[in-house]
Formats: sequence, C-alpha cells, structure tokens
Amino acid sequence: MSTGTLLAIIIPVVVVLALIAVGASLLTRRRRLRRRFGPEYDRTVEEAESRRAGERHLREREKRHDELDIRPLSADARERYAREWSGVQEEFVDRPEDAVHDADRLVTSLMHERGYPTEGFEQQAADLSVEHSRTLDHYRAAHDIETLTTRSQATTEQLRGAMVHYRVLFDELLSDGNRPRHAPS
Repeated sequence: MSTGTLLAIIIPVVVVLALIAVGASLLTRRRRLRRRFGPEYDRTVEEAESRRAGERHLREREKRHDELDIRPLSADARERYAREWSGVQEEFVDRPEDAVHDADRLVTSLMHERGYPTEGFEQQAADLSVEHSRTLDHYRAAHDIETLTTRSQATTEQLRGAMVHYRVLFDELLSDGNRPRHAPS
C-alpha cells in the first residue's frame, strides 16, 4: 500500500474518532449539568435561545457560585433562625400575609448570612440553583405567592402554600450549613 492510500484511510479514521470523543465529552457535560441542576436545567435551556446557550448560562452560574464565600452557620445562628421561623409560623395564625412577607425576609436573611448575594430574586434563584436546585421550584412558587400578597390577591390557601414552600428552602439552607461545600464535578 502506498503512503497516500494509508493517509487516505488513517486521516478519516482519526477525524471520526476525534468527533466521537468530542460528542462523548459534550454528552458527559450535559449529563453532569442535568444531574446538578435537575429541573432547573430544563427550565434554563427552555428559556435560552438554544441548548448551548442555556448550558453556557448554567456553567456561568457554577463559576459565579464557586467565587462566592458560602459558609456554614454557627450552632447559635441555626438556633436563632429556627426560633425566628417558629415565630413566623405563629404569626401566620393571626396575620397570614405578614407571615408570608416575614418568611421571605427570613429566607433572604438566612441566605445572606450563609454568604449568598441577595440583590434580587432572579439572581438569588440563579445562585441557589447550583447547590439547591431540588428546592428551587419551592422558592419560585413561594415568591410568586408573596408577590400576589403585596397586591392583596393571595387566598388563604395560597398563603399557606407559600409558607410550606418557604419552609422547604429554609430547612435546606439551615441544615446545609453543617455540610461541606459541593465539590465541582
């Protein structure tokens, strides 16, 4: 066989193998993002102009999150927040709208003390999505109801639901303070 014939066989084989490796790498990255972000992966990709743009946005969230100084709570701080949450729940009986506003404030305060920036709901949700994607839908639902509450449009059942939703995220943020940070994959 001549050198030209060998090159004509080897070069396409190498190109095909390289394409397979690139494809496998992209699938692995996509699976990792899906696993890490859960339902937030689908939501972000759906809202983006393309899958690539959505995945790029999720990787940017990871990079921003890695630069944050997320820290555990002290035992005293956890106890203080638990007491405050109990007070918010008790307030719900007589003043449900105020309790929902206070639950939102308390969750935001807890996020801030843990080291999460709190400059606006969408950024809060994006920052939380990296390590708390499984409870993010609860936060979004609670926030939507809290927004209705500011216009006095939420029903008592919606207010009760908001408290349940806030509680899910609150509990995760409170208990997560004892666990080490998630290592990047």
